[in-house]
Amino acid sequence: MSSLVTDGIEGGESMSRRVVRALDLVQDAALIAAYEAYHAPKTVPGDIVRDLRDQGYREMEIWRVAERLVMIAEVEDAFPLPPNPLLQSSVEAWERTMDGYQRPIMDGPKWADMTRIFALSEQ
Repeated sequence: MSSLVTDGIEGGESMSRRVVRALDLVQDAALIAAYEAYHAPKTVPGDIVRDLRDQGYREMEIWRVAERLVMIAEVEDAFPLPPNPLLQSSVEAWERTMDGYQRPIMDGPKWADMTRIFALSEQ
């Protein structure tokens, strides 16, 4: 999946870039609460965290307002790196679970790339 590069970020020896994506949750308060519980600190399975890091995510945050989620991620220049085949069964099981809570905003990838339209630093 291609990722939108919103800007370069100085970070140590190499540059990284930021990707911002969005998706919606199913409009159900109990499901939203359960989804948040799955993502609470130290609750995401180790194989999923490892897979994210192996793919080149340096940092990731997911923010929510109502049922809309926004993912803000700092990624390596070479992102996305190839997935680790040893982790794929865990990743597929996690994605199947998450599919019960998520709904894409539009046709295409589940997490839709967002386009930056403003940067204070450019004003």
